[in-house]
Amino acid sequence: MDENAANRLEIVLRSELSELGRLAAGVEDFIARNHLPPDLAFRFTLCLDELVTNIVSHGHGGAGGHGIRVRLETDGLELRAEVEDDADAFDPFAEAPSPDLGGDLESRRVGGLGIFLVGKMMDRASHRREGGRNLTLLAKRIG
Repeated sequence: MDENAANRLEIVLRSELSELGRLAAGVEDFIARNHLPPDLAFRFTLCLDELVTNIVSHGHGGAGGHGIRVRLETDGLELRAEVEDDADAFDPFAEAPSPDLGGDLESRRVGGLGIFLVGKMMDRASHRREGGRNLTLLAKRIG
């Protein structure tokens, strides 16, 4: 067994919203197993939920038959997640609409708030396209 296996997790999700519960359970187990602060489980679950929901709802148009690979890794100083999918090229940090943060809730334009929150909750959030796949990276310092 790889001695660093406890520091890594890889989950392959079906492109279905019903997989979000399995993702959340995997993140929580990984955080507990590595004795990381519980607030990281909340942050990463929320951010990964947003990214995966967008991939399923927009990137795949609700169509099944696609896999979404989520990797978590820690070196004790930082927790990193990478989300990999085969949807059309889309950089959520550059292409998602800016959220409407003004006015009352009923009159606000819909869209962009989730990705905005991902950017605020993480120390680093980036995207690249490689080999016909979207790769989205999230990172947060521990402590």
